[in-house]
Amino acid sequence: MTGTSRPGAGAAGPAAPGGTQGAHWAPGAQILWRYRDHAPGRKGPVHIARPVTVVQDTDELLAVWMAPGTECVKPVLADGTPVHEEPLATRYTAPRTTVRAHWFGAGVLKLARPAEPWSVWLFWDHGWLFKNWYVNLEEPRTRWSGGVDSVDHFLDISVYPDRSWKWRDEDEFAQARRIGLIGAEQARQVEEAGRAALEVVKAWGPPFGDGWENWRPDPAWEVPVLPEGWDRTPAHMTS
Repeated sequence: MTGTSRPGAGAAGPAAPGGTQGAHWAPGAQILWRYRDHAPGRKGPVHIARPVTVVQDTDELLAVWMAPGTECVKPVLADGTPVHEEPLATRYTAPRTTVRAHWFGAGVLKLARPAEPWSVWLFWDHGWLFKNWYVNLEEPRTRWSGGVDSVDHFLDISVYPDRSWKWRDEDEFAQARRIGLIGAEQARQVEEAGRAALEVVKAWGPPFGDGWENWRPDPAWEVPVLPEGWDRTPAHMTS
């Protein structure tokens, strides 16, 4: 299964190479997959931006490929320290900035169904040895001309080839609740979304049973370039 074996339905973004066909991005189009920072009562600024190549885009599924070595934007502490090195108690209150950095390791295939409050990422070791799926709990993605935006919800789930699974980042989720980045009602919704995702895992529903671990990118695809306007806010956005 190569990058063109699951055809998309077209494209919808003047900023994305690959052509346009109606309301969807065409396979091979280059877009941004972004996350906004947490800001109580509003959407914060973009603090994660990842250029990706569209594998498939339909009414049912958006699939994108983040190639090894892709230049991305990520948050760091104001002094440049990686966020994960900051003690949990101050990890989300210490001053931050953003930096450009290249994605290390193998690439990542990201799959997202439009209304679901999570996306599913596939990870491989070098040599295409499949490692696991990763359920990233997040706000349903908002589409704009050059990509999609979301807000991460801290809590995640790793799913393994033997169909076992494990909660991830429960400590970060609890800390986000303690300092008010996530309110009680939103926390309940996130936990409910996690349980719903696990029901899909237990039933081995899509995308887990769809064979995406056998997918390979089109060798003709170039690594997307991080655009200068990676943090711009579009005037019109849709779900």
